[in-house]
Amino acid sequence: MALDSTIARVTDRIIARSEEARKGYLGRMAAAAAEGPRRAHLTCGNQAHAYAAMGDDKDSLVAERTPNIGIITAYNDMLSAHQPFETYPEKIRAAARAAGGTAQVAGGVPAMCDGVTQGQTGMELSLFSRDVIALAAGVGLSHNVFDAALYLGVCDKIVPGLIMAAATFGYIPGLFVPAGPMVSGLPNDEKARVRQEFAKGNIGREELMKAEMASYHGPGTCTFYGTANTNQMLMEFMGLHLPGASFVNPGTDLREALTTAATERALEITALGNDYTPVSDILDEKAFVNGLVGLMATGGSTNLVLHLPAMARAAGVILDLEDFSDISAVTPLMAKVYPNGLADVNHFHAAGGLQFMIGNLLEAGLLHDDVKTVAGSGLSHYAKDPKFTDGRVTYGDGPKETQNDKILRPAADPFAPQGGLVQLSGNLGRGVIKVSAVAPERHIIEAPVRIFHEQHDCKKAFQAGELTEDTIVVVRFQGPKSNGMPELHSLTPTLAVLQDRGLKVALVTDGRMSGASGKVPAAIHVAPEAADGGPIALLRDGDIVRLDATNGTLECLTDLSDRTPAVADLTGNGNGVGRELFEMFRQTVGPATTGAGVVL
Repeated sequence: MALDSTIARVTDRIIARSEEARKGYLGRMAAAAAEGPRRAHLTCGNQAHAYAAMGDDKDSLVAERTPNIGIITAYNDMLSAHQPFETYPEKIRAAARAAGGTAQVAGGVPAMCDGVTQGQTGMELSLFSRDVIALAAGVGLSHNVFDAALYLGVCDKIVPGLIMAAATFGYIPGLFVPAGPMVSGLPNDEKARVRQEFAKGNIGREELMKAEMASYHGPGTCTFYGTANTNQMLMEFMGLHLPGASFVNPGTDLREALTTAATERALEITALGNDYTPVSDILDEKAFVNGLVGLMATGGSTNLVLHLPAMARAAGVILDLEDFSDISAVTPLMAKVYPNGLADVNHFHAAGGLQFMIGNLLEAGLLHDDVKTVAGSGLSHYAKDPKFTDGRVTYGDGPKETQNDKILRPAADPFAPQGGLVQLSGNLGRGVIKVSAVAPERHIIEAPVRIFHEQHDCKKAFQAGELTEDTIVVVRFQGPKSNGMPELHSLTPTLAVLQDRGLKVALVTDGRMSGASGKVPAAIHVAPEAADGGPIALLRDGDIVRLDATNGTLECLTDLSDRTPAVADLTGNGNGVGRELFEMFRQTVGPATTGAGVVL
């Protein structure tokens, strides 16, 4: 089918907007690629240092005839999603050796668990960790002895940071290697119910702890469709995973075989192989449009509205909020995965998963097929299903029909005709709202505001019985300049309880929610932020605000003229739990509308 006219128009707009930046980027990548294999330019002393600990692989490295893979790993055993990576380097080295290549761990990058830091001070470093990850990966790859890279990362800021590094080193090929989701535990809707009962004071901490431990119970990615699993979806829609790699559970034969296959493919697409495919050729404007379509079709994480512009800029591609909104308007919502539905990602994968979605969206003319990927030319590779056959990965046709239409539907019969994201603009600035889980009757909320400068103060007001009327809760001074833009996910149970009591409730904030934002309408990432002179700082308790996701507006209906902006005491944001180290980040970070970037 011909490409949808809106997808074509948005793509052309991005290409035109990015022309100068993309031309400069590709020029730098071409110049670096023309130098040939990196090791050829090192002195004997340089190389001796690089190979000193490589044992039997030394001869192959010195000969310079076989490709050398650099492994960038986000392994730690605090993140369940990253714990399986502990054994990956040895597996990759063995697979590379068997295929006639070599592999070395080039470096590690930090990987913090947002589940541990939700509602805690450490969350104020979370968004900034993305740029730290990009920097750390850049240090690892700067040794300049690698012909390709394998990136081991899954979760929230890790994949975006690694993409920023992979694009910066885009003259070499790169594959992203996932670890897969943990097997299903306590159903996500039951977990949410228990959290709300705790917020009401109906149950104690012991019962809450029991439910949480039953939800997050083993190795692998958390099974709800938050930022981590949205990242995995993007890597397939953008052609940087092997097809079908995202949602295969850890410790299975297919999972192990996919890691081996990724290593073999990395060797094949180096400049020393027969199918040279550098990252710079993959991460073009069409790849990012495909990623945006995937985000909308799956109802993915709002965090990617921050990350995708930063990722794209690293490759010379300039995205704007209007691109998200316009693509959302023509992309059908095909999946219902928690918090947009009751299913988890294992159920989604079993229903046909990404392979069904990509094949169906290609047939509907909503994706670019004429792209380069690590699997070869054409996104149609990603409509193929991986199988474990005789100890190896083989591919066959992916599913043409959904296996469960309560979880996954075709583009012609979706859960909703439009994707889950709407741009908001008005006299309070620009922001976004995710509406894929919000009931239609809650898409427009007009109510007096209640102002808070800390999410904990909002929860205290709720516990004190102060929130008894229709209310738009405004939590400001939560943007990147204020305190690093922590997620305000811990507000979700509180606001959900108020909504369940029959109140009209919404959230307006210059901060973030997360991939777990759900049924309560939330205008997030409002920019300019309060600490940067944004009009959100003019609001006072009782002002009337109208959040209209149907028409894409965010307006204060009370006259704000002659107001003096509120000022918050932000001095405490620079001290404790490592925040002292990030003062320069807070001073130089960009606005949420361009990705809240520091290094790019």
